[in-house]
Amino acid sequence: MHTIFIGSDHAGFMMKEEVRKVLDEFNTSGYTKIQDVGCYSIERCDYPEFAFRVAKKVRDTPNSFGILICGTGIGMSIAANKVKGIRCALCHNFTSVSMARKHNNANIIAVGACGTTSVTLLPLITGFLNIKFEGGKHKKRIDLIHNIED
Repeated sequence: MHTIFIGSDHAGFMMKEEVRKVLDEFNTSGYTKIQDVGCYSIERCDYPEFAFRVAKKVRDTPNSFGILICGTGIGMSIAANKVKGIRCALCHNFTSVSMARKHNNANIIAVGACGTTSVTLLPLITGFLNIKFEGGKHKKRIDLIHNIED
């Protein structure tokens, strides 16, 4: 079973709910399980808590991906990348999504909810979930990153 873990802070909560609903209803990415790890309201909260939840779940669950949504995506991506084995990419357009997956084998996408709509974000998220890692010379570079973590 493939799993997508999704999390947000209060600034990304409404967008997370919309994204989760679309992924649940249409299963556009072909994944079979979407797990929401919070937050669960627009009440102020601390984004690192939810970034860590998603990152640890992705790290511990083979063949899984994560989606993080906050105001800008910046804080979430910084926090998630503190977890060993995580390659979280902050993506704003299809080029960044494509390169994050093809070349960096990113396993979490971070996006910003402020100043955008689900019409803009959903194609980025589904693209991220469907684009494959190219391997080859890029695998060597990912291994170099993992060596730095060690």
